[in-house]
Amino acid sequence: MSLQAYQQAATRAENPRDTEYRLFAQVTRALIEASSLDRIEISKRADALDWNRRMWSILGHDCADAGNGLPAALRASIISLAIWVDKHTSLVIRNQDDFEPLIEVNRMIMQGLAGQGAAAA
Repeated sequence: MSLQAYQQAATRAENPRDTEYRLFAQVTRALIEASSLDRIEISKRADALDWNRRMWSILGHDCADAGNGLPAALRASIISLAIWVDKHTSLVIRNQDDFEPLIEVNRMIMQGLAGQGAAAA
C-alpha cells in the first residue's frame, strides 16, 4: 500500500478532533523546525509562519460563523487567539519577536484536543 493510500485511509477513519490534533502537530513541527533555522533562511521560516497563520485564520473565520456549534465563549476565545496569532506572526516575520509563543499556544491547543479524546501521538 502506498503512503498516499495509507494517509487517505487514515484521514477517513479519523474523528474531527484527531484530524485537528494531527494538523496542529504538523504545523507546530514546521514552526519548531523553522525556529531553529538561521534568520537568513527567510523563505523557509516564512512558509511555516504562513501555514500557522492560515490555519488560525481559518479557525477564526469558522468560529465567527453563526452556524458553528461550539459554545459562544469558546468561539470567542478561538477568534481572539486567531487575532493574536496574526499579530504575533507579523512580529516574528519582522524579527521583533520569536517563534516560541506561537509554538506554546499550539501545544496548549493540542493538549486540550488530546484531553478530549484525540490520540497523543
